[in-house]
Amino acid sequence: MEDVTGYVFPMYRHLFWDMGGTLVDTYPALDAALADVVRRRGLALTDAEVAVLTRRSTGEAITTLSRRFDIPEEEFEAANAELKRRWETTPAPAAVGARELLRDVRRAGGLNLVVTHRERSSAEALLEGLGLQVADLISTSDGYPRKPDPTMYHVMLARHDLDPAECLAVGDRPIDAEAAMAAGITAAMLEPATAPVDDGAEHTVENLAGLRPLLGLGEPSER
Repeated sequence: MEDVTGYVFPMYRHLFWDMGGTLVDTYPALDAALADVVRRRGLALTDAEVAVLTRRSTGEAITTLSRRFDIPEEEFEAANAELKRRWETTPAPAAVGARELLRDVRRAGGLNLVVTHRERSSAEALLEGLGLQVADLISTSDGYPRKPDPTMYHVMLARHDLDPAECLAVGDRPIDAEAAMAAGITAAMLEPATAPVDDGAEHTVENLAGLRPLLGLGEPSER
């Protein structure tokens, strides 16, 4: 929306974040870990091929790869579990531009709210370790159902007395968009061109920088 002076009003003010794959860049390590299970058997598989599967769900990727290469699902599950153990001491990095976007949303008077399946203490420790400052976090470990159920979004809206029309939810999987939209929140999906996702989100961006115009934010400053 633009007025006669040329000032662009932000479409959205508050940002609801998914965590793994959105706020935290977990996919490269996950894709490589699952692909390595196949490659260790002398079979050909690229990380990019796995990426198309993991963008829907890790479980679906494991099932598909198990059937395609006739490898027990347990081997992929073990690789995923080992990766999660490594992340306990050496976490996955923050997504490119995440810190700056969190900061600029906060400076503009908006709230950064995390909605995650990750266990609360693990999620809070990861955010602190990566230096990612958010206003609030809600987790399935708090007793709420998993996405695509919209309950966590409804709770967060009520907790902060927010108008859904002022909120934007960013995620990386169809369940993120489905849950947010069921709560009346507009969804934006992170979708790299190499791993598109079939979902009903109104907005699609390749990286977090693509969210800035939707929030009325310019390029990140140095400070």
